[in-house]
Amino acid sequence: MYDYTKIERSERKKINAKERLANYNEIYEPYSENTAKGQASRCIQCGIPYCATTGCPLNNNIPHWLKFIAEGNDDMAFKISNETSPFPEILGKICPHNRLCEGACTLNNGHGAVTIGSIEVHINESGFEKGLKPSFPKQLSDKKVAIIGSGPAGISCANFLLRAGIKPVIFEKSDEPGGLLLYGIPEFKLEKKDVFRRIQLLTEAGMELKLNTEIGKDISFEELQNQYDAVFMGFGATEGRVLSHEGYNSDHVYMAVPFLTNIQKSRLQKDFDPKYNVRNKHVIVIGGGDTAMDCVRTSIRAGAKSVKCVYRRDEENMPGSDKEVKAAKEEGIEFIFTTAPKHFIADEKGNIIGMKFVKTQIVSDEKSPRGKVVEVENSEFIIEADVIILALGFSHQKIKFLSDAGIQTNDYGGIDVDENYQTSLQGVYAGGDMVRGADLAVNAALDGREAALKIAEHIKQLSTATKT
Repeated sequence: MYDYTKIERSERKKINAKERLANYNEIYEPYSENTAKGQASRCIQCGIPYCATTGCPLNNNIPHWLKFIAEGNDDMAFKISNETSPFPEILGKICPHNRLCEGACTLNNGHGAVTIGSIEVHINESGFEKGLKPSFPKQLSDKKVAIIGSGPAGISCANFLLRAGIKPVIFEKSDEPGGLLLYGIPEFKLEKKDVFRRIQLLTEAGMELKLNTEIGKDISFEELQNQYDAVFMGFGATEGRVLSHEGYNSDHVYMAVPFLTNIQKSRLQKDFDPKYNVRNKHVIVIGGGDTAMDCVRTSIRAGAKSVKCVYRRDEENMPGSDKEVKAAKEEGIEFIFTTAPKHFIADEKGNIIGMKFVKTQIVSDEKSPRGKVVEVENSEFIIEADVIILALGFSHQKIKFLSDAGIQTNDYGGIDVDENYQTSLQGVYAGGDMVRGADLAVNAALDGREAALKIAEHIKQLSTATKT
């Protein structure tokens, strides 16, 4: 350890832009064993490991598995990596590490942070290749928990319920499990075999999966309450925010999630809506987060003639991951900053032919540390386009069974929970985006884990009370 003065930070090598645009494969090459050991040996084993305590929402034991991988104890590194995280090989690929663990690394202020995410991927991928698996109890109790949604929160909850010896039964309205991990994140960031592998590990451990099953339609929420010892709701907030502009044909204005979902469905050779075909079209994506980056990078791979990303603030204020923005630039995406949309421009048939924008500037504002966005007078201009994709963030969708069951929600439509992740209904828990609003997958994983621990405690208390 302590080799940070001898070994420079080295991220996973990227496949060159021209080659990676020819397919949807992940763009980063895996570490070799020697590279992973060398990069892990840069860790200085801080007395207070900020990477884990303040950087990682899951408080993963990062210094421990860095030490073990540096020493060549791959099995122990794998075990510790999987102890607190429900799917470390996935979060190692999709987390914005520069804002989380690596951003909190002590070496980040001069020598370059330890490449925590890349090492995390190596530990687990090499572990799976050797046949290693996370450990679960060989036998489950007769207790069962219904989980609504198979996205990051639902999978995480199922994982830790299994660890507690409780059988999780996931209800997923889609045709495949994974939620955001499957249909919301492009393959060049996360290959779908990773998601299916984790699901398989859970089903082998005793998880039951019910696909194409919508609560309130195929089975009532009341039935779940009656048939299971507890219920966890882990579905996301996927209602895309729209612009309040009229006069356009919606066939040429896409919301981000349906666009990404349909492209992924076509990749999986499933039924998809052909209207989302952007081949030979000029595309504008409005937004500056990771979802916007997913849209621009997917569009260029799907054969778009040109792709522009328009964001109302400057590059420094983009909420997306630095590595995603950098990758998009390498792939030929044009960025237009400090520019806000005014209204759509359509032809006489209502087809989109462009959009009018206005230049903006950021002024100081006591109410916002990022400053206030204001329009620059007489700065309007038009950008021509065939397709406009809105990646402006997400809101809570209205779920009928929530109101029917009397589950309390807040002013924004999110589910209210207490410190135990329990809703206003006894024995009904929730976590992830439907509670927080659109957020990182790692935070949804945290909610799923913590809720599972509280559910296990709740079931234990009920069992004890019944016996007495």
